[in-house]
Amino acid sequence: MDEKIIGMAIDPEYAKFVYSLTNPDEVHGKPEALSGNVVLDLSYGSFAGLYASSLLAELGAEVIRVEPPEGDIARKMTPYGIMIKDAGLAYITEGRNKYHVTLNLESEEGRSLFRRLASKADIIIETFKPGYMDSLGIGYRQLSKMNSRLIYCAIHSYGQFGEDSIKHRNQTNSDLTDQARGVIMSVTGEPELDPDVPEEYKKPLRHGSWMGWYVGGAFAALGMLIALFYRHRTGKGQFIDMAPSEGLMAIANYLMQYFHMSGKKMVRAGNFDYAVFPYTYVKSKDGYVFISGFTDPNWTAVCEIMNRPDLRERFPTIRERLTPENQPVIQREIEKFTSQHTSEELLKIVMEYSRKPDRKGTVVTGRLNSPREVIETEHHKVRKTFVKIKDPHYGELLLPNSTLRFMSKTPGRIKWACRPVGADNELIYGKYLGISGEKLKELREKGVI
Repeated sequence: MDEKIIGMAIDPEYAKFVYSLTNPDEVHGKPEALSGNVVLDLSYGSFAGLYASSLLAELGAEVIRVEPPEGDIARKMTPYGIMIKDAGLAYITEGRNKYHVTLNLESEEGRSLFRRLASKADIIIETFKPGYMDSLGIGYRQLSKMNSRLIYCAIHSYGQFGEDSIKHRNQTNSDLTDQARGVIMSVTGEPELDPDVPEEYKKPLRHGSWMGWYVGGAFAALGMLIALFYRHRTGKGQFIDMAPSEGLMAIANYLMQYFHMSGKKMVRAGNFDYAVFPYTYVKSKDGYVFISGFTDPNWTAVCEIMNRPDLRERFPTIRERLTPENQPVIQREIEKFTSQHTSEELLKIVMEYSRKPDRKGTVVTGRLNSPREVIETEHHKVRKTFVKIKDPHYGELLLPNSTLRFMSKTPGRIKWACRPVGADNELIYGKYLGISGEKLKELREKGVI
């Protein structure tokens, strides 16, 4: 096992030391940072809220998913309509570590039950239209009066106020809206300045995953953790207004600054980059590899590896290499070399060059991994990047492990997969409200839960 842990580490003893602190096999024997905190997740049709509560659940919070009696529409968002019982593939993942109850907030009795739950909660997450919860008398304005320690996070594409929030107040959350408003989508797509790309392909592209939702959820989780820290100091809860598109803007590096300074929009770069180049993906014999060597010394190293001193002379400085019209030319010249080798051969060539005492710079390369390669690689097996769970309801499932599992004292963890709709009604309503048996049956028959 030691060899698998240390791999090609510069300092094997350091790798072993870190492993001794963060051994993923020992996660479940360590304390949970958010143990004792109760979270009510009312996300509806939004994976921003679901991801936010997933992060809190991984850290030990008792997350209670509150769905309408028919279940959250998010359960049906799945590729090609693939369902496992009552849940799609995306919900199977984001339902992890959570208890699931049903509650009809449109009924007065349902709202009464929710108020009682909220009085015992530490955090509420909701993704409804701005003002919807308030209009029902169960928003932060009302709930904070009976629970001053409550942390209330409202997530919506347009935020809770502002001209666009009012104009689009009847729109539901949408990852596509988040991406379109978040600037990054405007520069994602085939490069506009590459003459070899047909004009019909030169259009904005959305990110392949629900990046708006997931970035918004991550920032929401960060905000709630900060609010918990503040409450620990003061005893006071607070309201959090999270617009996922603004989270995307926050990680858009220089896009807005470039417009502010130049008055121009950044053109779509595709696999090029107008700040650092070459810093791109290129063809190999068996797929694609990334290659990075953008400073002058590192570019010299790239050219030496390819035995192309002419390229070094033609594009000698960063200025020439960052000229948008030059980048497609450089890309194609690099691919003349890389397409003659497999990804493994290219890695070996680069590693051999890096060991030369007279090397001119550093070049970074690596294979563009497929899902199969990610799952089967020994690196991810050692680091327990994924976990397999045998669930009594859904069967054997593969879930991404907690990214926070390598905290040495309070690591995140996966404890169970998704639950069926309303699976924990008896447990949660009995534990917090003392409702069970005939009363629970009556509420179910009336459509309250």
